[in-house]
Amino acid sequence: MSALHHSKHSISVEEYLAGEQHSELRHEYIDGQVYAMTGASRPHGLIASALVFALTPSVRRKGCQLFMADMKLRLEIGGKTVFYYPDLLLTCDPQDRELYFCSAPCLIVEILSESTARVDLREKLLAYQTLPSLQTYVLLEQDSMRAEVYQRAANWQVEYVEQGAIRIDCLDMDLPLADVYADVQV
Repeated sequence: MSALHHSKHSISVEEYLAGEQHSELRHEYIDGQVYAMTGASRPHGLIASALVFALTPSVRRKGCQLFMADMKLRLEIGGKTVFYYPDLLLTCDPQDRELYFCSAPCLIVEILSESTARVDLREKLLAYQTLPSLQTYVLLEQDSMRAEVYQRAANWQVEYVEQGAIRIDCLDMDLPLADVYADVQV
């Protein structure tokens, strides 16, 4: 999803959270500024749906919670509060149960588009790595079967996966890339 600037004045976290409950659009929040999110493409939706379908049995077995696109992630970075809407967010922490946001995910997935790639590959990569709970950050291409996988266990070194599987440590599973792209012409 791409972001469009929405607000020129600073708002509080409380105002942001209250506004999101009643808004028809989703907004990301970065230290008082809100950014409207635009819609996703067909391949984006198909990839996200395939991810949820493939991960759900393991998620349920482990007692985790999986969210697609509509759950906010709250981060505190350098004294600033940030809320993002990852394309996919998995939390296995039983204490991470706020009603409108998560703050301790073990897996985050972003599906890249032309308008989001720069933010997902730089800003969000650095922000997400500050989360002590995060074990895996996955970036998926829409136009080709390709994943960029960052694992905490590998000291955040990137691995490019074009065939085979993506390791999801917090679910103790390997996710076949072919399953992720099963419904997309790539």
